[in-house]
Amino acid sequence: NAFLMPCQWAPLRFISTVVLMAWRCHASNNAGLVEALTANGLVTHSRVKDAMLLIDRGHFAASQTDAYMDHPHGIGYGVTMSAPHMHAHCLEVLEAHLHEGANVLDVGSGTGYLTACMGAMVGPQGKAWGVEHVPELVAFGRANMEKSAEGRQMLGEGRVAFLQGDGRLGLPEHAPFDAIHVGAASPEMPEHLKRQLKVGGRLVVPVGRGEQWIMQIDRIGENQWNETKLMGVRYVPLTSLDEQLRGSR
Repeated sequence: NAFLMPCQWAPLRFISTVVLMAWRCHASNNAGLVEALTANGLVTHSRVKDAMLLIDRGHFAASQTDAYMDHPHGIGYGVTMSAPHMHAHCLEVLEAHLHEGANVLDVGSGTGYLTACMGAMVGPQGKAWGVEHVPELVAFGRANMEKSAEGRQMLGEGRVAFLQGDGRLGLPEHAPFDAIHVGAASPEMPEHLKRQLKVGGRLVVPVGRGEQWIMQIDRIGENQWNETKLMGVRYVPLTSLDEQLRGSR
């Protein structure tokens, strides 16, 4: 049985006068972590829960000590693996757009974990693209997928693919997308990514330089988007490869 600590509210300071709260759920294995997130209302859709149970976070974490702890941890190159509650939140917000057969994009795929969860949700007829501009992390994501039978199957059938590139520009050659997730903070609204959504598609992206907010962007027409501010966060910046590598030294 999984050792499970109850979720607790823990304060996270993001800017000088603002204190936001984030759930903290810790467990000793993947099932325990997902159950904790579910028990406390952070995972509400069965499809999100099934995907997070299928994709073992421990196969993707750079440190097994941190694998099932509800906090971000570094994976090198100035990049972090987001906390489980943030991954759960983004999957929940995108759930209706990660439908069977969907074409979806994960910008800043890092460990490959969220790309794999998206791949699990879009099914064998869907496609989950992970784009990462650090070549070592592209290889890291693929290697992490190879650690499980489910990951190997998704790679083998082409359901999940990792590409090297500047995620700020999206993947226009594979657009349009039903859903786009961005795992780093864009300094301003990412117009390239907005335009790569299908009409009816949804983009989830942290935006801002000092103060950052998770934004939900829904394309409702050829030249119409709805923008909704969801929550305050602190993410690493979405930058060029050179800037990212300089910042990690």
